[in-house]
Amino acid sequence: MGEMSEAGRLILLGAPLGNPADASARLREVLASADVVAAEDTRRLTRLARDLDITVGGRIVSYFEGNEERRTPELVEVILGGYTVALVTDGGMPSVSDPGYRLVRAALDAGAPVTVAPGPSAVTTALAVSGLPCDRFCFEGFLPRTPGARRSRLRALAAEERTLVFFEAPHRIGAALTDLAETFGADRPAALCRELTKTYEEVLRRPLGELARWAADGDPRGEITLVVAGAPVTAAERPDDDTLRAAVAEREAAGLSRRDAITEVATEYALRRRDVYTIVHS
Repeated sequence: MGEMSEAGRLILLGAPLGNPADASARLREVLASADVVAAEDTRRLTRLARDLDITVGGRIVSYFEGNEERRTPELVEVILGGYTVALVTDGGMPSVSDPGYRLVRAALDAGAPVTVAPGPSAVTTALAVSGLPCDRFCFEGFLPRTPGARRSRLRALAAEERTLVFFEAPHRIGAALTDLAETFGADRPAALCRELTKTYEEVLRRPLGELARWAADGDPRGEITLVVAGAPVTAAERPDDDTLRAAVAEREAAGLSRRDAITEVATEYALRRRDVYTIVHS
């Protein structure tokens, strides 16, 4: 372990999802300088450091679901001793469906500083490429593994109007898509994002029913992020014409063309584009 810093702290590192070129300069700097690097998978960390052509300067320890309860107080003690601890997971941001929340909470409760070196996020990356409205969204992480609990969760989400983002394992994606199509409706728009930023990246933008058939006919592999459109707004909830005009104007002011602004508003409120066009130009 290196010389003791003036004040210890915890730094959360946003790691590349798959392409090492997405690593930030700050990620490189912290990996090289931190006194301790806690990694979800030490082998992946070693591979990342090799890809980035850097040397991890401090002590490397494992920190994953199986040992985080035991290791958390040890790392907090290190931080309180004046050392810098960096936490890195296999990809994306620690604490977001990854180990990290327990350590963040314990460090804060102990009065230790916590900061972040931001980086790639599977959630926002999938939203951006999905083609679905992403001004308001809800991240649900992994659905329950058992069929009954999964369907119950989906029934509770069926009326959610915000765009939904899920993580799912390849061996469960077929069953999850089948349940989603049955609960949300086979025509609900969605985007299945597989192996984001990697060599075999694939984004399938199809209704849930088609995605369920795709999964049943194939052998989905890799890390999967699923983006699903929110529930259509009912007629009773349809905004009045002035609200629709204001929504289009707001998007135009933010830099969208009128055409794109109208398309986005129509998608958000489950309206026909030509109807919004008529309202805006009336």
